[in-house]
Amino acid sequence: MLAGNGRFAVLAQVHAFVEVRRVKTHWLVLLVAAVFTFFIPPLAKAESGWLDDYKKAQEEAKATDKFLLLDFTGSDWCGWCKKFDKEILSQSQFKDYAQGNLVLLEVDFPRAKPQSAELRKQNQELAQQYQVEGFPTIVVLNGDGQKLWRYDGYFPDGPAAFIAQLEKLRKG
Repeated sequence: MLAGNGRFAVLAQVHAFVEVRRVKTHWLVLLVAAVFTFFIPPLAKAESGWLDDYKKAQEEAKATDKFLLLDFTGSDWCGWCKKFDKEILSQSQFKDYAQGNLVLLEVDFPRAKPQSAELRKQNQELAQQYQVEGFPTIVVLNGDGQKLWRYDGYFPDGPAAFIAQLEKLRKG
């Protein structure tokens, strides 16, 4: 009986060790997922040239004498926003123009993508400040924060016409 109890005790210890390892592995997987969720998307966004911090974007626009373009979007659910992004904002012609002339700020209102409470609050305040009622909405500011142009809805004329509109602001 003692030999049986001894084996049972060893098995119980091994089972407990396996369970603890499984729990630790589970938490490790959750930690890695959190890191990718909260740190990798901002890096990808930064690589694309889009910022999400209004104050930093405004400071950069002022320091570099560029316009600040705010894209109010529902990036993961708004069909017109996705179409605008695909047909204008993601085009190399626009990206090349933006690199030398614009600071880009995505003001996103996602439904499924995670977003920090601080970013959500900032975006809500910007939507109220610029009286945004639908998506997409584009607002262009100068380095001093003055509104120069606003466009509500999908811009149908392509990147060349969009850039031409932005160039009119430079000359005006």
